[in-house]
Amino acid sequence: MFRLFRRRRALPPDRRPALEREERILAWAGVDGTDAVIVATNRGLWLPGRSSRLGWHEIHKAVWSGSELAITPAAVVGERDGYQVMVAEPVESYRLTEPGDVPHHVRQRVTASVAYSRHHPLDGGGVRVVGRRVSGVDGLRWAVRYDPGTDAASPRVRQQTAELVRWARDATTPIG
Repeated sequence: MFRLFRRRRALPPDRRPALEREERILAWAGVDGTDAVIVATNRGLWLPGRSSRLGWHEIHKAVWSGSELAITPAAVVGERDGYQVMVAEPVESYRLTEPGDVPHHVRQRVTASVAYSRHHPLDGGGVRVVGRRVSGVDGLRWAVRYDPGTDAASPRVRQQTAELVRWARDATTPIG
């Protein structure tokens, strides 16, 4: 009940990112030992050192240790017919001062962005097919992440992947 009456700290104006028209701030936290902040919005996460927001659908993994937030961004390395090929970028870790609701919003929003996720074995490896919700966009955005060592350029692997994405799309398309 105490939380109901707790006043949220205001983000200093000089730390406010350039938000889109319908983007709103959900929570923010300072980064220990710096004057930088992490800002969670309805559209994604503003991280220190980045000139643009990282959309919730662009976060491969997020881990909260109780004092440190570790974000693994996903990068697009290829465009195929109806889906993107993604890889995990290096982990970015931030020790937060007064984290408040930032870890909660990160977990909630990243999890909510995943509408479909399934791993499939392939010739010589495997692939994860993922359908993600993107804030402000209708429908799902489809992507794949290959297991290390999988030959993503192999014609057979490309064909298998296209079939798996097509199957996932069909399985998640409402009938009507």
